[in-house]
Amino acid sequence: MPTITPVSDLRNYGSLLEKMSTGSPVYLTRNGHGVFSIRDMEDEENFQKAEAMIRLLCELNAGIRSAEKEGWVSEEEFTNHFANRKNNTK
Repeated sequence: MPTITPVSDLRNYGSLLEKMSTGSPVYLTRNGHGVFSIRDMEDEENFQKAEAMIRLLCELNAGIRSAEKEGWVSEEEFTNHFANRKNNTK
């Protein structure tokens, strides 16, 4: 369960850290509105992985829509394209 506390509690940083636990971020508020969150590194890494996965899925969906609109590439064309790129970079 997240902890909600005013941003002024940052003055007592040690007591703020005592409120933290893995999977339970601390949300800092100013005038009753959320402004910051503090979470442990494991949660941050999981968040970054989830963002990367969402970006990848968006790109894959864009590729599928493009292929459905413009036509799919054959396996032979695909293989030849990357073989030519590999040969040109050497």
